[in-house]
Amino acid sequence: MASQDKSNTRVAGGLKATINNPRVSDEAKSSAHERLREMGTSADADASQIKRDIGEDTNDAPEDPDSSLTQQQLGGYKATLKNPNISEGAKQHAQEVLEAHDQA
Repeated sequence: MASQDKSNTRVAGGLKATINNPRVSDEAKSSAHERLREMGTSADADASQIKRDIGEDTNDAPEDPDSSLTQQQLGGYKATLKNPNISEGAKQHAQEVLEAHDQA
């Protein structure tokens, strides 16, 4: 990712923080909303959506988020199985997800 891409993502994140900060004036919030619109995204977008909206490469996002998980997400489910502080229900869910993705 180029430094300009990182900068745009950080700017968008800062604008979202401005919008959600109760100590910020309505004028500043309005300006942040407008700037996000100019960037091609919105305050409701999550980080990966912002990257897609402003044209950044999202290597960590799957092609179709409904059909597959990233390797990092699958690794998190694997870690869940080994963590003694996780409930049995959560471990069962993690096992089901891993089996569904042929990772069990």
